[in-house]
Amino acid sequence: MPSPMHGGNVKFAQKPKNTKKSLGKLLYFLKPYLFAIIIALVFAVSSTVINIIAPRKIGDMISLVTEGLFLPTGIDFAEVGKIGILLVILYAISAVLGYVQGWIMTTATQRACKRLRTEISKKINRLPLRYFDTQNYGDVLSRVTNDVDTIGQTLNQSLSQVVTSVTMLIGLLIMMFVTCWQMALVAVATVPVSMGLMLIIVGISQKHFKQQQRSLGAINGHIEEVFSSHNVIKAYNAEDKMINTFDGINKTLYASAWRSQFLSGMMQPIMGFIANLGYVGVCIVGGIIAVQNADPAFLGVIMSFMIYIRMFSQPLSQISQVANTMQSTAAAAERVFEFLEEPELSDESHKTMRLTDVKGDISFHNVSFGYNSNKMVIDDFSVDVKAGQKVAIVGPTGAGKTTLVNLLMRFYDVNEGEILIDGVPISSLTRENIHDLFGMVLQDTWLFEGTIRDNITYGKTGVSDEVLMRVLKATGMSHFVKTLPNGLDTVLNDNTTISQGQRQLLTIARAMVENAPMLILDEATSSVDTRTEILIQNAMDKLTQGRTSFIIAHRLSTIKNADLILVMKDGNIVEKGNHEQLMQQGGFYAELYNSQFESVG
Repeated sequence: MPSPMHGGNVKFAQKPKNTKKSLGKLLYFLKPYLFAIIIALVFAVSSTVINIIAPRKIGDMISLVTEGLFLPTGIDFAEVGKIGILLVILYAISAVLGYVQGWIMTTATQRACKRLRTEISKKINRLPLRYFDTQNYGDVLSRVTNDVDTIGQTLNQSLSQVVTSVTMLIGLLIMMFVTCWQMALVAVATVPVSMGLMLIIVGISQKHFKQQQRSLGAINGHIEEVFSSHNVIKAYNAEDKMINTFDGINKTLYASAWRSQFLSGMMQPIMGFIANLGYVGVCIVGGIIAVQNADPAFLGVIMSFMIYIRMFSQPLSQISQVANTMQSTAAAAERVFEFLEEPELSDESHKTMRLTDVKGDISFHNVSFGYNSNKMVIDDFSVDVKAGQKVAIVGPTGAGKTTLVNLLMRFYDVNEGEILIDGVPISSLTRENIHDLFGMVLQDTWLFEGTIRDNITYGKTGVSDEVLMRVLKATGMSHFVKTLPNGLDTVLNDNTTISQGQRQLLTIARAMVENAPMLILDEATSSVDTRTEILIQNAMDKLTQGRTSFIIAHRLSTIKNADLILVMKDGNIVEKGNHEQLMQQGGFYAELYNSQFESVG
């Protein structure tokens, strides 16, 4: 099977190709949750409106107090108390509305994210293997985790934030001009200055944020590479080289992160400085108006304006931040929907034929295949395999051995020709049916974190312990399992010591439990010592008895007893026969076989 790319080459989407289109797709996906989101936004707007009205009431309270100081009747504490109670009620309602809005928004967005992750998970199972041959594993995982999280955070926070910010901005402008248009003009005059400086800072810092993301991706990739190749680095004394590479990337990351964080950190004090200038201007203008009108109650208006100006700088900052956030959200949405729109495996719901009682006759008729149209890996390949035969496939790297198995399992579909099982073209069968007909033991032993029982019975239910121990005995693993403290219930994880050979024997036991009529053994003994190889070979001999089996092997000594050996070179069968016949021919197989023993000698 072709190895998918993986490692440190993780893609980071800095800007979406089409922001409007990406956000439109996201909005369409959110259609089932739009009613709840709209309700939440109505609550958010209502809460914001109350927060805008409250400062006016505070000003009224202060005006009553200042007027009362100059009246013979004194301060009307009853009226002041009424306003105070009204303020408490207003702020309490605002808090409740904010709480409900947060609860609804969080629930809706997390359900949307859950559905999005579920769609991605299902999509992974519907994608052809060809997709993963050209994609980075880390990039696919990043779409499931980071990109979906980015979307969720934006929906939960930024969406309500932009609505409340716009509402607050409009509401504050209306309230300020209604209260005192002269002071409102002074307050509004600071907006162009604030926005201009904000745009300058954002423009300068944006390139540093981009460099920070690129450096972060590079350093993550480097660390992943170092950890996965730690033994090789140690063996070749390459620690210094790896450290120097890390230091170089880390310095770049430090520089870009420092600049971006410093520039973004400047925004708040600058906005605060301009806001303070607004306070000074409002106080001066308000004071002049109060003196000219000889109205001590105007102090309440000035205090209301002070609160409004402090509130006025918040929506401006929030809208600027949301604008940047929406860029990253659009990029994340574009990556997620790009993945969800990838071409899937063809629909096979119309296929009703299903093979159950299989003998195991397999035929390749004029099969041609290439992973891309420019280069054919297998060219006009034909062979007939009888039921129960043990077929070995040998040849140099790149000859097409594993490709042959991929075609047989319908991981890929042939370009030309056809493959038949018991005379039935596999193209007329569902992939699930074909996969049920084969057991597989691969070179890379795959065991997941779970008990030995769970690993052996993977995909099967109702397997008794008696059957499991019989299978383990056949593979030579029963003694090892019995010595474990929990036997079959021993959990295999990082803390469990188990050799490569024992792992392989467990995968053979899994194939035995599967009890499929046909088998594929792909380099099953390539990474073990000679003694373990004998154990594995004995287990495989028992496994292949009475089953049509395909064995891909580089160690030709392990397939001497095969009924049929297919010798492949450049996508073609150049020789076929059993071991004795091929050695007598003195051709390519004999050359390969003898070269192995010469290299050993």
